[in-house]
Amino acid sequence: MAMGLKRKRTDEVTDTAIHPSHKTSKSISKSPTCAMSEESTPVPEDMEPQLKRIAASNRTVFEKKVWNLLCQIPRGSVSTYALLSAHLGSSPRAVGNALRRNPFAPEVPCHRVVATGGALGGFKGKWPRDGEGITIDEKRRLLRGEGVKIDDKGRVLGTPWAAFV
Repeated sequence: MAMGLKRKRTDEVTDTAIHPSHKTSKSISKSPTCAMSEESTPVPEDMEPQLKRIAASNRTVFEKKVWNLLCQIPRGSVSTYALLSAHLGSSPRAVGNALRRNPFAPEVPCHRVVATGGALGGFKGKWPRDGEGITIDEKRRLLRGEGVKIDDKGRVLGTPWAAFV
């Protein structure tokens, strides 16, 4: 007997068991939850409204987990696609795809995520051509406005923030 989970954008999970002669399925309702409870998440107070917006959205559970983690990255710090994906048990590409679909930017700060080597990476679903582009200029401006140091080659200086809970 094969077992599988199908995820729908409505955050409903359908448990499907496939038998050789027939297929049955039952619906399991799951309410959208934040990645962490409010008491244990080290999120700045100004992020509380964003966490509520994320929880109330009709997006996938994975996207919500990624966006909740973004709210933990302090202003003036950056993290990496790899660090977020390691915390979630996912892949950097999946994290990047969730960031690309962030409808709450820049309040939910996807601009605080960079490539492992410090390169700015993509922004708003676009990768720069030769390190330049309007979206990368916007990401650079947002980061510098928060006090993040960027060298003349466009790489973020300092150690990536990794204290996810």
